[in-house]
Amino acid sequence: MNKPATVGSMADCTEILADLVRRPSVNPMGCALSGPEYLEGRVTEYLLNRLGKVGITAIRQHVSPGRENVVAVLPATRSNAPVLLWDAHQDTVPVDGMTIQPFSPTIKNGQLFGRGACDVKGGMASMVAALEDLSTFETRHASVIFVASVNEEFGFSGAKAFTALLKRSGHERDKVAEELVQSVLSGLPDIVVVAEPTDLHLVTQHKGAVRWRITVCGHACHSSYPEKGLNAIYSASRVALVLESLAHELSLRHSSHPCGAPTLSVGTIRGGMGVNLVPDRVVVEIDRRLVPGEDPLIARQEVIDYISAHCTTAVIEHEEPFLASAGLSNEGVAAIAAAESLREATKKAGIHSVEEVARYGTNACVYAAAEMPCVVFGPGSISQAHTADEWIDLREVEQATEILKNLVGYNGSA
Repeated sequence: MNKPATVGSMADCTEILADLVRRPSVNPMGCALSGPEYLEGRVTEYLLNRLGKVGITAIRQHVSPGRENVVAVLPATRSNAPVLLWDAHQDTVPVDGMTIQPFSPTIKNGQLFGRGACDVKGGMASMVAALEDLSTFETRHASVIFVASVNEEFGFSGAKAFTALLKRSGHERDKVAEELVQSVLSGLPDIVVVAEPTDLHLVTQHKGAVRWRITVCGHACHSSYPEKGLNAIYSASRVALVLESLAHELSLRHSSHPCGAPTLSVGTIRGGMGVNLVPDRVVVEIDRRLVPGEDPLIARQEVIDYISAHCTTAVIEHEEPFLASAGLSNEGVAAIAAAESLREATKKAGIHSVEEVARYGTNACVYAAAEMPCVVFGPGSISQAHTADEWIDLREVEQATEILKNLVGYNGSA
């Protein structure tokens, strides 16, 4: 078997990362926004072109208008080899309030600054660099399916669309992508690695979430006669206070769980057309975080019932969730084996990794729900994700590249 290349000797992961950062892929987060910085198209084109130039088959999977997953396959060089799924999301959070130029990657003291550098273009650069290096190896002990998914930050729709493809229940237009995946896969992947900034540690448990909008209804009138209307802002304020009370109750549940107690938060509140009008509607967005094992729809219904019981006079309309995913659990033989494989790969790179839990959610929620063993892993720290001066340590990006290559060499090579 060829020995893995030394760190940094082949594909330039710093170059790849800089290329990704300078291509905006901002998620509009459910708002009706348009502009050159929004959606993932520039990153999609870059990945397709780059992977194609080195001979790695990569194609599109349509998810929604202007949003396409990139699906690539690198086959093993032996039969009956394990199949690894590597997922990295293309989108980033918005750039409001940033103190650096978000799309002009800058390197200082071994750190690369820019929106998405940490979450999660650093992890994506590691995966792309590893694929390019592995494509030159004479021996690969595992096949790799790489998916650069869209809309992770707001709804997991890219991961959901790709999971449907894996289970052969996707859209008819996905047949080409499905055939590519099935060229190396007969069932489900043996290991799923979801790129997120974990400091090169292994996140094997994390929370899920259910999010939805509610509309608190009122009756509009001129503000000189407020008694003739019904002020939706007043009603929404009472709803918000009720939700604060429920959030406190939830904080006392499952308090000993490694992921922490379930949480509830009001994320946005929008209402009113002008100071001289009594508002007739207010829209509130709710975020309910789930401990692994909780059902997102049952958790949502509890919130709905709690509001109804404590705001009996308010007229409230609940939309269907725009995100509903259970958490990631580390239970099961396959999940344990997946973590052990990745731990061995990090050990071969001379890095000591530990298993951790997280309070945030990832695409792993979607894959785990489809009974795939998942580990969340990647360079960078979650404390730098979404920040005003987002950055990542380039040494960790190089180390993650080496670990991923080791993972392909490790599986089945003992």
